[in-house]
Amino acid sequence: MLKIRGLMRPGLEAADLDVAAGECVAVSGPSGAGKSLLLRAIVDLDPNQGDVAIDGMKRDAMPAPEWRRRVVYVPAEAGWWAERVGEHFPDPAIAAPLMTRLGLPAAALEWEVARLSTGEKQRLALARALVMSPRALLLDEPTSGLDPETAMTVESMLHERVADGIAILIVTHDAKQAERLAKRRFRMAKGKLSPAGGGGGP
Repeated sequence: MLKIRGLMRPGLEAADLDVAAGECVAVSGPSGAGKSLLLRAIVDLDPNQGDVAIDGMKRDAMPAPEWRRRVVYVPAEAGWWAERVGEHFPDPAIAAPLMTRLGLPAAALEWEVARLSTGEKQRLALARALVMSPRALLLDEPTSGLDPETAMTVESMLHERVADGIAILIVTHDAKQAERLAKRRFRMAKGKLSPAGGGGGP
């Protein structure tokens, strides 16, 4: 379980939230409401206060790189630090099947990052996160650059990861997507996180 207590930073009021293993929780709200700030605070990318734990292990009790391997954040626009796609994947044999599922050829590992479209970057960033076998996955608008068919493929993969026991916290502007994926939904407004009713989910 991902457990959050009193998490706050400038632009984000103190937030409490539990995301169980095998559960997807969705957060929606207008632009600038603090949704991305919440995800960045959980993964400890920005200065923040509060207690966060995964599977009973507190964030403060482990090195930051270890925390970010257990709780993996996929921003709306992921960072790329090397020239070629394959340099971002330590084990191509694990990455290739994920990429194929997401509609990308295994040969994409040889592509230059500079040639990637927005949608290709989003799918590769998700694959990059999944190969880390995280305990929790924080997703910021993961299908915003995808066509409906590809977005449904991504949702199918997320359903599978939830069934495998991963905790997923997804920020999405798509109310229908939130209903399809999430058992619980929250709304962020002016930095305050509040319940927004139930959802569908698997």
